[in-house]
Amino acid sequence: MNDKTIAPYGSWKSPISSGLIVAASIGIGDVALHGDDIYWTEMRPADDARSVIVRRAPDGMMYDLTPPEYSARTRVHEYGGGAFCVGGTDGAGVVYFSNFADQRIYKQAVMPHSDGAGAPQPLTPEIDMRYADGEICARRGVMVCVREDHSSSWREAVNSIVAIDLERGGSRVLASGASFYSSPRISPDGSTLAWLSWNHPNMPWDGCELWVAALTADGGLGERRLVAGGPSESIFQPSWSPSGALHFVSDRTGWWNIYRSAANFDGVEPVCAMDAEFGKPAWVFGLSAYGFASDERIICAYTQAGAWHIGDIDTASGALTAVPTPFTDIGTLHVTPRHVAFTAGSPTMPMSLMRHDLVDGSTTRLRSSNDVSPDEGYISRPQPIEFPTENGLTAHAFYYPPTNRDFSAPGETAGDGADASATGGDGGGAVGEKPPMIVISHGGPTSAADASLDLRKQFWTSRGVALLDVNYGGSSGYGTAYRRRLNGNWGVVDVDDCVNGANYMVAQGLADADRLIIRGSSAGGFTTLLALTTRDTFGAGASYYGISELEALAHDTHKFESRYMDTLVGRFAEHQERYRERSPISHIDGLSAPMIVLQGLDDEIVPPNQAELMVDALREKGLPVAYLTFEGEQHGFRQAANIRRALEAELYFYSKVFGFELADDIAPVHIDNLGGTGEG
Repeated sequence: MNDKTIAPYGSWKSPISSGLIVAASIGIGDVALHGDDIYWTEMRPADDARSVIVRRAPDGMMYDLTPPEYSARTRVHEYGGGAFCVGGTDGAGVVYFSNFADQRIYKQAVMPHSDGAGAPQPLTPEIDMRYADGEICARRGVMVCVREDHSSSWREAVNSIVAIDLERGGSRVLASGASFYSSPRISPDGSTLAWLSWNHPNMPWDGCELWVAALTADGGLGERRLVAGGPSESIFQPSWSPSGALHFVSDRTGWWNIYRSAANFDGVEPVCAMDAEFGKPAWVFGLSAYGFASDERIICAYTQAGAWHIGDIDTASGALTAVPTPFTDIGTLHVTPRHVAFTAGSPTMPMSLMRHDLVDGSTTRLRSSNDVSPDEGYISRPQPIEFPTENGLTAHAFYYPPTNRDFSAPGETAGDGADASATGGDGGGAVGEKPPMIVISHGGPTSAADASLDLRKQFWTSRGVALLDVNYGGSSGYGTAYRRRLNGNWGVVDVDDCVNGANYMVAQGLADADRLIIRGSSAGGFTTLLALTTRDTFGAGASYYGISELEALAHDTHKFESRYMDTLVGRFAEHQERYRERSPISHIDGLSAPMIVLQGLDDEIVPPNQAELMVDALREKGLPVAYLTFEGEQHGFRQAANIRRALEAELYFYSKVFGFELADDIAPVHIDNLGGTGEG
């Protein structure tokens, strides 16, 4: 007997509120191991979006190290990552971190037998420099790191690798001349430095170079030697084995696999050759997908068909043994001879910090990105799907059916949501009313959607809205050829795949063709805007700091991405017409769908003028549009109040556009041109 309440999709009452989501949510960032201690950063939306370094001692006690007036976050490449590192002796570490407000490196002593750390002391001078991706070399008394020099307004920021004296704070440039640097890593005996570099217009996942050089007695570098990489070979995570063999990940075969260099750096060989990815796009510093339990044993994370796994590699034979886990997503992974610390999630568990014991095989969850545990009756399980797209190719996505144990839609007979893999003939699944569906276009664009539990997605599905999270061509996790589908075709392949994914779900009977929505942030916002201006598939959209005009972006963005579009679109000097053709603002005449636009006013990556161009055009065209701006937010919303407001505003907007009643009490949003009144 079905005792559920019958209510239209979108009108279901859900316990997963925006307030609940932000109150209990954190972002787990950088992870570091030091002896038996585990350190990590937590971005806390409820605490003014501060990034706090946390230490877990061997006895299991956890301590906040970062005082309230500090935030451990770097702005190198704007996206940051690698904001801290740890030196000192076991149990009495010294933390070195980049402070967000002034971007200086601070030194902070850890108290081994108390609940905190000493007061941070500035190590680098008060000058416009940024630091990231540091590693301590105790033998030489230095921290080797990436430095980004913003001290001159008349030129582009200058990137280099520097050595910072741990006592006096003075720095020495070790490597310079390339556009970008990352991953400076010192051999165990302190004799050799390895690092990555690349030049405009490449991004590191397009092609970069792995270099080594001896560290000289006076602290400089000897003769430099190229080990691997080039303009079309991407290198990820150089690492030294305990005995000093240089390892790295390369996509030279079409998959990011692990390699090692010969003892004299004369040639390389694969450690484990598989049609799998052991790396990911380095949008941030400090990513790690493998580490050494010993010279003979590598513990790694790898992905196949969009799902992540943990593997145990015998370095002599190259044999990989899969480690059974319930996880589908692995963020970063660090290894000692005794344990593995990694971030992981699954369809029923949000991204969390985990500890795996290499001796007894036990796995413990140390910290969750969200401590809320809704009843499983409100949780939609993502279903990986493949669907046909242009040129006879296949694209990928995760489908989330509407799921709420308390509600059914009029005429619904498929229980808690239809199964995309179980539909037949005319689509099966739900009959009668079909649900509205949000198609999510992820950012990057070279990143990927994942299947770990995210209450922001469940916010929608528990209210009766289906989701399709699309890994369009260009996404990572499916090999180099799939990732490069977007080269020269940004604004074509991504839009095609989102449109074809939506149409596929409609054909399966799992979505209402008249209530399709597309939403995305940053590069995903660009795909959203272009889909709304050049196609008639979607009835509404939401753009979070999306790109509306490519030429403006080409001349007004930060250094890291300033030439990214050379690969995605083409060199501007040679393809100006293509830039205009691919810009959503050029197709405003084709736009007939309402839109909500959300923008951080301090965004240096996609400046507010990008949003304002589209909003002004929508207003002039007479289409319903809501525009919400957020003071103090950069690229990605971090403050709890703003995250909550954005989520609720988007729901309110869709309810007005598609005419369904809300079960939530939400503050109204001003909507221009709605019903001719200009009010929401």
